[in-house]
Amino acid sequence: MLFFNEGRRVEVSIEDNVNVGELSGADSLLKTLVNCDVQVCFANPGTSEMHFVRAIDKIQGIRAVLGLFEGVVTGAADGYARMTGKPAATLLHLGPGLANGMANLHNARKAQVPMVNIIGNHATTHQRFDAPLTSDVTALANAASHWVVACRGPKTLAADAARAVQAAQAPPGHIASVIVPADAAWLPAERPASRLPVIKSTSVSDTAIAQSLAALRSGDQVSFLLRGDMLRGVGLQAAGRIASATGARLFCDTFAPRLERGAGRVPIHRMPYRAASALDLLKGTKTLILVGTQAPISFFAYPNQPSELTPEGCELLVLAHPHEDGGGALEALAEALGARLSGEVSQRENFALPTDGTLTAESIMQIIAHYLPENAIVSDEGVTASLPYYGMLQTTAPHDHLNLTGGSIGGGLPVATGAAIACPDRKVFALEGDGSAMYTLQALWTQAREKLDVTTILYANRSYKVLVEELKIVGAGQIGTKALSMLDLHDPTLNWVKLAEGMGVEAVRVEDTRSLADVLQSAVIGHGPRLIEAVL
Repeated sequence: MLFFNEGRRVEVSIEDNVNVGELSGADSLLKTLVNCDVQVCFANPGTSEMHFVRAIDKIQGIRAVLGLFEGVVTGAADGYARMTGKPAATLLHLGPGLANGMANLHNARKAQVPMVNIIGNHATTHQRFDAPLTSDVTALANAASHWVVACRGPKTLAADAARAVQAAQAPPGHIASVIVPADAAWLPAERPASRLPVIKSTSVSDTAIAQSLAALRSGDQVSFLLRGDMLRGVGLQAAGRIASATGARLFCDTFAPRLERGAGRVPIHRMPYRAASALDLLKGTKTLILVGTQAPISFFAYPNQPSELTPEGCELLVLAHPHEDGGGALEALAEALGARLSGEVSQRENFALPTDGTLTAESIMQIIAHYLPENAIVSDEGVTASLPYYGMLQTTAPHDHLNLTGGSIGGGLPVATGAAIACPDRKVFALEGDGSAMYTLQALWTQAREKLDVTTILYANRSYKVLVEELKIVGAGQIGTKALSMLDLHDPTLNWVKLAEGMGVEAVRVEDTRSLADVLQSAVIGHGPRLIEAVL
């Protein structure tokens, strides 16, 4: 189809099976998402979304992935976005469906990833009757999103979708939600919308670079706290050059969304989870330069302990805010310093397999470090089991490390699922606690259905161990058997082999180091989803 706009000849292509005069609102919405380069939709639909489901049959260009729980849907969209930098769509059913996905929407929001939620609602003519599933969908969406629009009808739905994609991709990444009444989906629409211009990161001011340059030349100890794109690629390399030239120390948040690690990568110190350890690590820092993140704070408040983790006498200096081009700022800073040589990188260490037969959190990580293949993706929700041994993976094969950024447990399996869909040519490993895995074990079913190459190493310590530690630290007083029973996962003991097999995932239980080494080696060689229950 040809038309002229301000004297320009413009060609519009509309698929043969979707005629302009026959478009429903749902058709225009889905075609707009395709026009905006949204390639995947993670979905758990209900009655109000059936016309969107029908549109998936009519319009090519988007992959629909079913999740059996909305927390899997939103978590998978998070993992997909972390690995691609692009938004996936989610399809959620009314307020309750959105509420089911809220925990991992929280994690995604803290991870600063782009995501577009399509949330169904009752038809506009039906909303006044207060039917059983009626709720304040807009209020719920506002609680989990940066940008929300409640569609007024089929004529505006396509434009709303295009604006949502643009909002989601605004730096550093945002959660955008489109609320779609059922009649807006089934009534006729005019046409799909075109992609809107992508909003770019803004440049950092010369003053910010000059201030950081002065601090680095002062002779005092300077540290950088990095987040976002600065933890991979050219941003991380520039940070490494600066550190080598000046002696500055490089840190990242405790739960950074995505970090390039392993041999050949610039090593980054991870901020400890506990406040006292974090303050001790930053001791001596006179200037803490923030790049794409906020000043360090404690994860929780504790009696008689500080929440702010900036050492006394340390000045905070912002080189780049999250919406600014932090990677470009680090490169400019490195050039101003004359730091052109490559920074120090981690060297490969060949981890020997543990000879002791007992499985411990340490021996499990040693075995993972030994067999981790190059270019793998690690989704880490091992919590107390994996956190103390995080450093072991710094000298193993180069890989990407994804964390439970928002702290809401139940993100690890869905994030691994989304990462596997984003990167089908890469091995994905989920380091998962047994208590956390129960929140979103339905992700295993999606992995089986989509034949995803995800290996889950499940730390079976039969407890919410992190909460056992927290119970002591918060000063709650004497701990009795009733209190501890609230944190214990025995009686009955979870059988993860049967749970995984019931979801269609091959599974095995191991209780010694030799068995774990054998099955992990097999998983690395093979393909497809599997779960290894490592009993501690």
